[in-house]
Amino acid sequence: MKQTAVLICPGRGTYNAPELGYLARHHGGKLTAFDAYRAAQGQETVTALDGMAKFSARIHTRGDNASPLIYAAALLDAQAISADFDIVAVTGNSMGWYTALAAGGALTPMAGMQVVNTMGTLMQDRLIGGQTLYPFVDENWQVIAGKQHELLDLVRDVDTRKGHALAASIHLGGMLVVAGDEAGLKAFEATVPTFDRYPMRLPNHAAFHTAMQEPVAAEGRSKLGADLFGSPEIPLIDGRGAIWWPEATDIAALRDYTLGAQVIETYDFTKAVQVAAKEFAPDVFIVTGPGGTLGGAIAQSLIGIEWEGIADKATFQARQTDQAILIAMGRDEQRSNAKKRS
Repeated sequence: MKQTAVLICPGRGTYNAPELGYLARHHGGKLTAFDAYRAAQGQETVTALDGMAKFSARIHTRGDNASPLIYAAALLDAQAISADFDIVAVTGNSMGWYTALAAGGALTPMAGMQVVNTMGTLMQDRLIGGQTLYPFVDENWQVIAGKQHELLDLVRDVDTRKGHALAASIHLGGMLVVAGDEAGLKAFEATVPTFDRYPMRLPNHAAFHTAMQEPVAAEGRSKLGADLFGSPEIPLIDGRGAIWWPEATDIAALRDYTLGAQVIETYDFTKAVQVAAKEFAPDVFIVTGPGGTLGGAIAQSLIGIEWEGIADKATFQARQTDQAILIAMGRDEQRSNAKKRS
């Protein structure tokens, strides 16, 4: 009997030094069409980027390079999932929404590459603002009382200051991603307590999911035609927690959201995961590669609604040991649990 699964696609920041060569290791020989598209744009091919002798943050984290690398890895991972799983819904984090559209059938693989590459290149060319990451959960992944509201209040306060721009960019499980201009980010970072790696400025990231990206959204709409989009074959859950159903999707509205609100409004990944859990009740969540960092945010989102009695990090880890609810394809020890048998 098949297990039901919700498929989750990661966003920017998931292709780092450990992921160099990920595509060659897992999907060698499957990048011809993507490489041809990149070459036609006068850009380094995905194969060449993945095959570099050494990881370079300056090269690999750029939006015009990171986006196609992550998209190719995630989509090919999705296509490699065993038929033992019945994918009942697809969602993604931030840029992962574009991959989700392709994995769910609303974009062809090549249309998805065109969308991802175009938006990633536009964002890199303009590089408007930046992002900082800050947690509001404790070491056991439980919400610190009042902390999230405190952070959101600070964001709103900073944004009212003359010469400052700041907004909530992504709700990421137990993390808040804030985005703004340099003055806004510095004011936020100077106010919150510093500990461990936080506040963490994200390299080569723009002020995604804020009104500052309206010029990028407008140019994206001018470059990416309606003919690229279609109706999904699998239900899609977007960054508001809204569900786009097969045979009941307004395709023009899907494009409008993808190249409009999705770019300039807060992306609520937490809500997307929680809606997936409540509405589709999957046996497992499968998160594609590259990387394995999104697992914590998924677990924290499930803890937020005490999904199947999972109330903290300890109970989540116990559940993973007993009967895994989350399979991360970017982790070698878990990949075989989702992959087609060769």
